[in-house]
Amino acid sequence: MPNIVIKIPSGVLDCDARATLVGAINRVAAEVEQIADDPKKQFLCWIAIDEIAPGNWTCGGNDVTAHFIPVLAVVHLPAGVLDDAARARYAEGMHAALASALPREGRRILSSCIFNEVPDGMWGVSGALWRLEDFAAAAGFRHLAHLPGRKAPG
Repeated sequence: MPNIVIKIPSGVLDCDARATLVGAINRVAAEVEQIADDPKKQFLCWIAIDEIAPGNWTCGGNDVTAHFIPVLAVVHLPAGVLDDAARARYAEGMHAALASALPREGRRILSSCIFNEVPDGMWGVSGALWRLEDFAAAAGFRHLAHLPGRKAPG
């Protein structure tokens, strides 16, 4: 059940590229987090694309967007969902999702993927605090089906 924020320079994504990117990120999240293959469960994957105005993104103090496309992906998810191998697959998959959305882009894509793993009981959902077992029940994480006390989140 990730909340994913993608920061990308404005003007890079047209409607088709945005749809391709969102679809690819959803597939990566579902595969790596082992979210059940159910639209109700995958609805919990939220993606926000934040387009940064020209001149407001610098690398080393310079606007490099003439030659590169810098992209920052921040993935917020409950602690305990990913292990090191899953984080590596996630980072690789996020970069591949960007490349699939921009197949004819001549500039090099520079991606940075940060995983913000929220400690148990520190995530509020619609006014209630959720724990890992709540997320596991809601998202149907296949690898966390063994969690005791799984309950339907309220």
